[in-house]
Amino acid sequence: MMRKRFLGGVLGLGLTMLAGLAGAQAATPLRIGYSDWPGWIAWQVAIDKGWFKQAGVDVDFQWFDYSASMDAFNAGKLDADCMTNGDTLVNASSGIKSIMIMLTDYSDGNDMIVAKPPYRTLQSLKGQKIGIEVGLVEHLLLLYGLKQDGMSEQDVTLVNAKTNETPQVLASGAVAAIGAWQPNAGMAMKMVPGARPVYTSANAPGLIYDVLAVSPVSLKDRRADWMKVIEVWNKTVAYINDPKTQADAVAIMARRVGLTPEQYLPLLKGTHLIDVAEAKKVFQKGSGLNSLYGSSKISDDFNVKNSVYKSPQDIDGEIDPSLTEAQP
Repeated sequence: MMRKRFLGGVLGLGLTMLAGLAGAQAATPLRIGYSDWPGWIAWQVAIDKGWFKQAGVDVDFQWFDYSASMDAFNAGKLDADCMTNGDTLVNASSGIKSIMIMLTDYSDGNDMIVAKPPYRTLQSLKGQKIGIEVGLVEHLLLLYGLKQDGMSEQDVTLVNAKTNETPQVLASGAVAAIGAWQPNAGMAMKMVPGARPVYTSANAPGLIYDVLAVSPVSLKDRRADWMKVIEVWNKTVAYINDPKTQADAVAIMARRVGLTPEQYLPLLKGTHLIDVAEAKKVFQKGSGLNSLYGSSKISDDFNVKNSVYKSPQDIDGEIDPSLTEAQP
């Protein structure tokens, strides 16, 4: 009798503890990594406005340098991270699966090939050295631009340089041009008089999509919460794009990175934010840049060709459009 009663008491206590743990798990904030890119700093508007709380979802946005955010996601310290679509494939190649459930934006001019005088076109760079971080998105942008101009990578000499160091590389005189995204591209143009973009992501809209990539476990366990995150994102884009509220939104975003609104507005203009209505179209399968699937296939081909990883990735397995498609 005593043994039976004791076991029953332990069992009852165990069930109570499990119920408590389940409740605690449900209350655990969604840990989301974001970094210094206008399409991701946009989240700051929703954070400061308290829109997540209003939507009934608890979030913990954590600020990182971009590569550090991916490291944190890969280490299981985040439930989701803001990444480029191409970088989600790089993660997948190393066994770190993430699911692209929503689009934040595509680069619309913020990624650039910047050349010093007298070079004014990509074709004028034939035979010249270009500083670029090999295997990253600016490398992809350069190759896409060269192809559009009837050239190839063999027509230039690549000098491998980290993106945040490219302004100094251009200023050193060691190269004729560099590939960088903002704010590094803008810094390069300030450091080198007369330097200007000769090709940008505005020439290839949709080549570089930015997404929210979620761990499969979190997506399965917290699907309803991720639906609410997408709802908040849609509200955020509307607020930023509305002429009546854009100034307030830009002030919030600029404050996050220590710039004035006047300095920040051009960076926002080089980023095409994607609301739910547009995302539903981009999530449709296709082979061109107007489809996340087509754009990701181009990134996948690039990554394999440049030995970022060996084998093509399962693009369909990295994309789940259903949460966006279910939005009103």
